[in-house]
Amino acid sequence: MARKMRFLLILLVVAEVLAVARISLALTSTNDAYPSGYGDDSGACGVTGEKLVPVRREVYGNGKIFDITHRITSDSLFDGSEGDGKFVWLSRSMKNGSDYNFSIMKLPVHSGTHVDAPGHYFDHYFDAGFDVDTLDLDVLNGPALLVDVPRDKNLTAEVMMSLNIPKGVRRVLFRTLNTDRRLMWKKNFDTSYVGFMKDGAQWLVDNTDIKLVGVDYLSVAAYDDLIPAHLVFLESREIILVEGLKLDDIQTGIYSVHCLPLRLLGAEGSPIRCILIK
Repeated sequence: MARKMRFLLILLVVAEVLAVARISLALTSTNDAYPSGYGDDSGACGVTGEKLVPVRREVYGNGKIFDITHRITSDSLFDGSEGDGKFVWLSRSMKNGSDYNFSIMKLPVHSGTHVDAPGHYFDHYFDAGFDVDTLDLDVLNGPALLVDVPRDKNLTAEVMMSLNIPKGVRRVLFRTLNTDRRLMWKKNFDTSYVGFMKDGAQWLVDNTDIKLVGVDYLSVAAYDDLIPAHLVFLESREIILVEGLKLDDIQTGIYSVHCLPLRLLGAEGSPIRCILIK
């Protein structure tokens, strides 16, 4: 019995050593969890004293996951206005003697890539509590169609008909001239952006099953129909508007979209992180 116990003990020790070796190998290899520069032996993480260089990516998962969220910077457009400059700052800093860094953030809820709740344009919905915390995550996550809009037109009823979006499609991302003009990268708000006209919004509501409308500028509605088109979309409380998407260099077609707003009680909008998975 003693010999058997010693043998089992040896097996456990060997298994433990092998497990540690596997973990060590995983931490020093380039893989999906630890891309190049994170955890390898190149010194990119400062193991050899070299400068730390963070990796910022737009595509993940070997080309299958696309980040379609615009990065918020000091030059970002905020809620239809110019970039407001500093939006995050250190309240506590290790450089100033604190034990940790602790940042404070202040920015409008309709900043960058964001979502609108019904209370954005309907005051009685706002008073009743239809905020971003009430938005349906089932609508914000699932199969989505990315389409190209004719580059010389707003989204009118005529344009919507020409897109031939099949019945049953619940989520559509509309790429327009805004993407070509890189309007989301400009510091000043541009009222010539492409968006939905009232008749285009009404056609969508009356003739499609779309419940998530995604666009590539800060407003789903064209500037000339800013309020009327929003009212058409938000009145039923069934359609969720996702605005300010980054749709550059992504092929049209079917994806799985995932958009998650912050759970801001009482807020009629929220910045979101939105991705497409092929």
